Amino acid sequence: MNSELFIFSMAAGAIVLLIVLITKLKLNPFLALTITAIGLGILSGVSSVETIDSFAKGFGSALAKTGPVIGLGTLLGGILLGSGGADRIANAFIGKRPVQYAPWAICAAALLIGMPHLFDVSFIMLAPLVYTVAKRTNSHLLYIGLPLAAGLYVSHGLLPPHPAPTLAVAAFHANTGLTIFYGLLIAIPVAVICGPVFTKLISPWFGPAPDLSAGPVGAREIVEGQPQASLTASIISVLLPPGLMLIGTLGLAYSSKGTALYGFFNALNNPILSLLAAVIFAFFALGLRSGFNLGQVQKMAGQGLAPLGAIVMILGAGGGFKEMLTTIHLDVLITHHASGWAINPLILSWGIAALLRICLGSATVATVAATGIVAPLALAHPELSPELLVLATASGAVMLSHVNDSGFWLFKEYFQLTVAQTFRTWTLMLCLQSLLGLIGVLLIEAVIR
Repeated sequence: MNSELFIFSMAAGAIVLLIVLITKLKLNPFLALTITAIGLGILSGVSSVETIDSFAKGFGSALAKTGPVIGLGTLLGGILLGSGGADRIANAFIGKRPVQYAPWAICAAALLIGMPHLFDVSFIMLAPLVYTVAKRTNSHLLYIGLPLAAGLYVSHGLLPPHPAPTLAVAAFHANTGLTIFYGLLIAIPVAVICGPVFTKLISPWFGPAPDLSAGPVGAREIVEGQPQASLTASIISVLLPPGLMLIGTLGLAYSSKGTALYGFFNALNNPILSLLAAVIFAFFALGLRSGFNLGQVQKMAGQGLAPLGAIVMILGAGGGFKEMLTTIHLDVLITHHASGWAINPLILSWGIAALLRICLGSATVATVAATGIVAPLALAHPELSPELLVLATASGAVMLSHVNDSGFWLFKEYFQLTVAQTFRTWTLMLCLQSLLGLIGVLLIEAVIR
């Protein structure tokens, strides 16, 4: 068999095996990625020692940059949730506004609150607030719940420090600050369209209204004498990391390499330093200064890190899988052939990630698996913006959430929906988000070129 055809066949077989292990055998994604990566190396003729070394190298490389960023982002989110800062932001946006403004307000609050924290945790924390607002405004639960999910998932899908875009930033050697800048240019209009606008358009399809008295426990109430983070400090905590990185990105463009000023802006542009500054600020401003003791703040931070273990292991195994594709020289072949492909590499990267998302279910796992295939496109097209490649891949990885995605069932169960209702609301919303994300990426590419 032709050596090139053999390598392509082995890579394709590995992807198929990964899909079967996760979807049919219900294997844990970390274990499935590990088995697939090691099996790919050995069956491709790589020695067992080199196979294990390559997997370990890729595992470590993936976590070297993404681990601290995701960990610090999750710490920040844990303090924001535990101190009541997220509640303060949500209530400040929603307040006593008329019912027609409620979807807009909760979508904006969710987009902001979702920036430093994992989707599942933020959704579970804010779901009771959806019931409270729906009762207050006497409206259908989905009229409030769908914009909430849209705002949270746009942050989850497009903006670091969320796991999928953070991993893609590391894999494609993109600038984090510039990725956030482009991501916000896309995220804000996408959240508006997928949230309040989409909600209004499909409201006739909502179906029977859920029982508002049967939902989760009510949203956290502010009790007299109970510690409560200030609204100003809460907003600063959320906006500090992207703000510092954006300032750093702009400063680097207008300062000379080797100067002290360049070093200062380079530090601001570093996601680890920016997030660390925000965590320290939140620790004091949202925690100790708000009246919580040291033990309480540490508990908030610990609870934020609790759900992170499985995600970190998946990211590491994904890095090992990506390295194995490099070990069998798939990256060289893709680089060699991709320069002659007629299709836009951004569309191609979006399509690969979308296909993997549909098959695998998890947006994070889809991004992890896609980066090994997509990364060589950046080498084949040096004029391509790595930041846009990140956003194209991340946008593809949110396409068509269905029954193999935990988020699908989370949305269904918390809002008491049927499977059909979930398909025509949640699934349709994420398909729209994915397509709009790609359109946004292509528009930015047209402008910067």
